[in-house]
Amino acid sequence: MQETVIDWLEAIGDIVWGPWLLILLVGTGIFLTIRLSFLQFKTLPYALKLSFSPKRQDKKSEGDISHFQALTTALAATIGTGNIAGVATAVVLGGPGAVFWMWISALFGMATKYAEAILAVKYRVKEPSGKMAGGPMYYIEKGLKMKWLAVLFAIFGAIAAFGIGNMVQSNSVSDVLDDTFSVPVVATGVILTVLAGLVILGGIKSIGKVTAYIVPFMALFYVIGGLVILFTNLEMAGQAIAFIFTDAFTGEAVAGGAIGAVIRWGVARGVFSNEAGLGSAPIAAAAARTDYPGRQALVSMTQVFIDTIVVCTITGVTIVMADMYLAGEEGASLTSQSFEFFLGPTGSMIVSIGLVFFAFSTILGWSYYGEKCFGYLTKHRGLTGYRVVFILFIFVGAIVQLDVVWSFADVMNGLMAVPNLIGLLLLSGVVVNETRKFIKVRKEEEEAEKSGSPPTES
Repeated sequence: MQETVIDWLEAIGDIVWGPWLLILLVGTGIFLTIRLSFLQFKTLPYALKLSFSPKRQDKKSEGDISHFQALTTALAATIGTGNIAGVATAVVLGGPGAVFWMWISALFGMATKYAEAILAVKYRVKEPSGKMAGGPMYYIEKGLKMKWLAVLFAIFGAIAAFGIGNMVQSNSVSDVLDDTFSVPVVATGVILTVLAGLVILGGIKSIGKVTAYIVPFMALFYVIGGLVILFTNLEMAGQAIAFIFTDAFTGEAVAGGAIGAVIRWGVARGVFSNEAGLGSAPIAAAAARTDYPGRQALVSMTQVFIDTIVVCTITGVTIVMADMYLAGEEGASLTSQSFEFFLGPTGSMIVSIGLVFFAFSTILGWSYYGEKCFGYLTKHRGLTGYRVVFILFIFVGAIVQLDVVWSFADVMNGLMAVPNLIGLLLLSGVVVNETRKFIKVRKEEEEAEKSGSPPTES
């Protein structure tokens, strides 16, 4: 019976995640990039400064959390198994060239993420509790007046949170701790459930504070390990990067010259990792304290850069350097063995510990996404109940086999993207107008800074 259900879900997943959706995802990014005059390339240095500079964190405007906390909450949800297992899968199925197409999807995905965030802040609302709520369901309803489409997104989002944002993550943690440190899965389930529960029950302010500490630590921990490998093997790293570029247009390494397979797996796993276009991250962006939608949108845009251009690149190049992707291993185990090839047992421990933190933070981020989707459907009632059920499913995910959940999660994530992409395309004019407003403000701020006047950005 279970195999039949899995077969059905995989068949539906193949349809949902078929070439049409990947073309729509990347096409939306290209369309927005052109409409925004390649804004993501021009403003990235300022966006990174805005994200990480303490003096540029808005403390006066409406919102629940800072720019930085909104970024780390979104990064918490996206930097996860996709950065370790997803990249490995892309290389195994599409070859080293798939990494190049992950980069391409990310560069255009930055424009998509920017547009999502700008609409999320513009159309956000204040809940009866005084907290902010926003995201695709709100900008689809208020901007397009298409309530039915907004409801569909919220349903898919509230359900998807239990899959890719909950049970899949806790299962990954229990597996890796069992394999690496022989920790019983039940013990992992209990500890993970308690720790996550303590944070989740505190709401977005609690999640924002915890992710502001966890995300920089976990990212630096994994990135430093990867950089040690790259810089101590510079010649091999250069050869691997050159091979990635070559294979991207030949597909000879794995796909047998099938360029379509290289592109498909690169784009698919790139989107799986950074979630540009799925509509999840703007839910966190809507909670940020910010004076202009464009300012928070620039912060949100950096999420894709950090997730894919930085973290996924380290994973991908290391895997290509180790040259073990044709040996039969895949997923997180391939990444672990590749790190171990260069760093010995320390390498596999870096991947294992990194995966634990990545997965735990993803649970925190997605709990908020699911709660906001659920709150939209129930007019903000029953939120505590949703949190409790979400927390209990963390334990369930840690102790059961999840083939069905993986397949179901893929379908729900794909279905989330469709209403969101429709909203982005039809509201692209609003994105452009809001961008023009902020560019004008930013020019005035730059002139004030040059003249020695106090900057206007708090």
